[in-house]
Amino acid sequence: MSNNKLLLKMEKFKDKELANLLIGRKGGITTVIITDEILHHPSNANQLSKVLKLDYKTITYHLDIMIDYKYLEKEKFSNSYLYYPSRKLYNCIEEYSLIRKFLKIELKGKKDEK
Repeated sequence: MSNNKLLLKMEKFKDKELANLLIGRKGGITTVIITDEILHHPSNANQLSKVLKLDYKTITYHLDIMIDYKYLEKEKFSNSYLYYPSRKLYNCIEEYSLIRKFLKIELKGKKDEK
């Protein structure tokens, strides 16, 4: 999808930061998948890697981005960190759900084009 089309579609979202983070980046879909799992069950990076069948470094990369933007938080337990949703994410959970639906439609459209 071209950048102009993407920008026009992103206009409908109120939370521009979250929309840009999840839609405006190439890896946004992976970030959504990881965030969904954390919303369902707070976990550490190793658990997420096993459950989602993604590389550990990929998981930590996306977790770090979500922590930098304060949508996730982490807490130290023995020798690992537990990742869980932040208050900021809960405050915009409806917007997050809209973005998830948007991405699902876009992915379906791309598969149908092939």
